[in-house]
Amino acid sequence: MESAGARLKKLRLEKGLSLEEASKKTKVHLNILKALEEDNIINLSPVYIKGFLKIYCKFLGVDAKDYLTGYQESQDKTIKLPEVKEKPRPAAFIFIIGLIILSFLLFGLGKSISKFTQRAKKPKAIVKQQNIQSNVQGSAKVEKYTGQGIRLGIRARGDCWVELKVDGQLLFKNILKKGRTESWQAKEKFELSLGNAQAVDLEVNGKLISGLGRKGQSVKNILISKEGLSIPR
Repeated sequence: MESAGARLKKLRLEKGLSLEEASKKTKVHLNILKALEEDNIINLSPVYIKGFLKIYCKFLGVDAKDYLTGYQESQDKTIKLPEVKEKPRPAAFIFIIGLIILSFLLFGLGKSISKFTQRAKKPKAIVKQQNIQSNVQGSAKVEKYTGQGIRLGIRARGDCWVELKVDGQLLFKNILKKGRTESWQAKEKFELSLGNAQAVDLEVNGKLISGLGRKGQSVKNILISKEGLSIPR
């Protein structure tokens, strides 16, 4: 039976469309459409994956329900390996293996103690990191901006899905690739959602803000206004 992605690709080809044409008309990044057809999307929240599938199915003129179910099944498949019965090991061999494992454990314990000692000698660095985290939790604030409008810059340290509304209008909805930097100007506010919050740094009116979330964590509805920056709990 064909996978959901393979069926989507077949439908596109039957309509005589290239991936580039489909990407241009759906406003979905070319790499995402390709990954959908190959049943191979990773590093994205399931919410975004379902959204892309619905957009693509609507564009191809098919009901998204069957494809959503089929795509989930293809993602959940696992390959079961045959069980291998272990042959009895001689006692001496087991003893040697035990010594090797014990050596690794002792080595790891020594490294952990060394790291703990080094961290204890640098309390200022720890306090600084805690301050960074506290700056972006709950209703984090940046300094009020009294000039004309608000400037926002986003720098991607890794691939990250970004959705941005400027004064209520959707201006960006795509993957910001690693190394890319984008900037916008708003009169009143920005509304920002991120698919991989740890992968980006923000710059609001020249002030750098990082540590918005964990790796792979989706953070939605970040509000940036003249009053500052707030992240919903």
